[in-house]
Amino acid sequence: MISRVLATGLLAGLVAGLCVAVLQTVTTTPLILQAEVFEKADEQNAHGASLHVGRQPGEARLILVHSIEHHGGAAAAGEEGEWEPQNGLERTLYASTATVATAIGFAFLLLAGMLVAGDRLDERNAIGWAAAGFVATGLAPCAGLSPDVPGLLAADLASRQQWWIATAAATAVALWLFVRSDNTGLRLLAVPIVLAPHVWGAPQLAGEHASSVPAHLAAQFVAMSLAVQATLWLLTGFFVGFVWRRMGAVHDTQPA
Repeated sequence: MISRVLATGLLAGLVAGLCVAVLQTVTTTPLILQAEVFEKADEQNAHGASLHVGRQPGEARLILVHSIEHHGGAAAAGEEGEWEPQNGLERTLYASTATVATAIGFAFLLLAGMLVAGDRLDERNAIGWAAAGFVATGLAPCAGLSPDVPGLLAADLASRQQWWIATAAATAVALWLFVRSDNTGLRLLAVPIVLAPHVWGAPQLAGEHASSVPAHLAAQFVAMSLAVQATLWLLTGFFVGFVWRRMGAVHDTQPA
């Protein structure tokens, strides 16, 4: 059983992750590259503005971490600035690896949930679980914190992570109560549970903060990100059910 679970999770996650990695290269990755052009322009403008601000003798001056003008060129920037993969093959490799790792994690989550619940492990049931996973981890949190392209300001990372975890957990519990429970009272309880994080409110920046990233680019990235995440969940669910069923068929045909 353990070897079957490990093989199914790894194989299903690998295949689904590779498929979605290819999808990302023609959907979200070009949007990120476009947004980074505006992000770098904002950084250069901020740096240029800092050069024209009067300073008292001995007063510290702000140097942007991505700026290379005052770090001895590109070599020094690589030493003192933040590391990032180079555009092209290197960036595609890192992004694809992360996508495959995420898909493998999704696969093991689906396997664990279905085995604990005692559900039949086939393509149909696994896709249903995957759809619930997307609602809990993608669709529901997006109602308060949408995916952001580079160049957009956001609230404190720790606060956003805490709200995301609380929202995903509350949505998962609410879905379980509503779909799996036969008790009407528990089903009604699912409604305030799923609404609680949104009533509390996601962490947001106070005031208005301008960005040069076009609104249509940010909106397109949100839509594409949700579509890619949904595809990742559903493909992972399909391959989890498919691989598990095929491995069971192979095991049943083997001589005792």
